[in-house]
Amino acid sequence: MRLGEVSLLTNDVVKLADFYKALLETNNDSNDEVHQTIIAEETMLTIYNDGSIKNNNNQNMCIAFTVDNIEKEYQKVLSLEAEIIEKPTKRPWGAINMSFYDPDRNVIYLRSFSADN
Repeated sequence: MRLGEVSLLTNDVVKLADFYKALLETNNDSNDEVHQTIIAEETMLTIYNDGSIKNNNNQNMCIAFTVDNIEKEYQKVLSLEAEIIEKPTKRPWGAINMSFYDPDRNVIYLRSFSADN
């Protein structure tokens, strides 16, 4: 069994999808207000409005992305005006992690495992 998809449920597909397109430096050529696929690799990332009202008080999940250059990504997140939870911080096991909220207040982690850390 493989994880096939992570879908972020939202009230505003376009706003959240635009944030992730900028963060992930990708373009899906879509402004669909109901469903957008952002990553279409082995594990997909989709943004979806299933018609129910969301409270944007997500406290039980997070998404972590592994990046090559944590400082470059940190600057990008700042330029997107995302609320930073934790600036890039070196962990005892050698990784550098940072965290922030996306526009719907989902917790997002960026982490780097490069040899330069």
